[in-house]
Amino acid sequence: MTLEVPGAIGELGPWFHNLHLPDGRQTAPEHPLGDFPAFKWGQIADHLPSDLSGARALDIGCNAGFYSFQLAARGAEVLALDLDEHYLRQGRWAAGQLDPEGRVEFRQGSVYDLVDIEESFDIVLFLGVLYHLRHPLLALDIVAERTGGTLVLQTLTMPGEEPVETPEDIGIDERERLLAPGWPRAGFIEHRLAGDPTNWWAADAAAVEAMVRSAGMRIAERPAHEFWICEPDPAEDHARDLRQSELEAATKGRR
Repeated sequence: MTLEVPGAIGELGPWFHNLHLPDGRQTAPEHPLGDFPAFKWGQIADHLPSDLSGARALDIGCNAGFYSFQLAARGAEVLALDLDEHYLRQGRWAAGQLDPEGRVEFRQGSVYDLVDIEESFDIVLFLGVLYHLRHPLLALDIVAERTGGTLVLQTLTMPGEEPVETPEDIGIDERERLLAPGWPRAGFIEHRLAGDPTNWWAADAAAVEAMVRSAGMRIAERPAHEFWICEPDPAEDHARDLRQSELEAATKGRR
């Protein structure tokens, strides 16, 4: 992209990521959430290696690339995925300002398109996406298959009780236990949340963590509210065969 900086910010707007450009300009200085997503990055930055030289990273739902550029600045080679060509155009332009080494590849695609990618990634960012998906557990299973090292997960949640340890099995006539405080649960949003018809789910923290475990991963850290750092847990992945068979059935037309 050859657009000059002063006009490009307006021409490429509106911006959801407030990128800080080298000349001091910002792409969304009046963002209603503040300096977004810089303040979110501040919550997880110290929980990721400062030197990612040689690492391969994946940013799912990358938007204009704020997080991708942060990983690239630490030395990672980054695949940045987003469905929206508007945001990808912003990211490709901003790369000329913020990614001089050309470490970030912007590609149009969704989390479900990862079934067509054979690659495993050292760092996977799955931020602000899960609750926008009609099939969140399928998506998390796909993401887990592509995570070779660390997954950083962030998702909108609903209030919930402290999680309880759930039994290995319950009887068909014990379903009232599903209503107990602390049982993992998610609220389905049929219409809109915050005016957005793509906000489909609001799981509580217990449900998010249970979903992570069911995808064959473990919670390594909880760096901030609605953030989880996860990693593969093959020793405790007792449901892998069952999960793999369902994943294959759900995606076989694409493999």
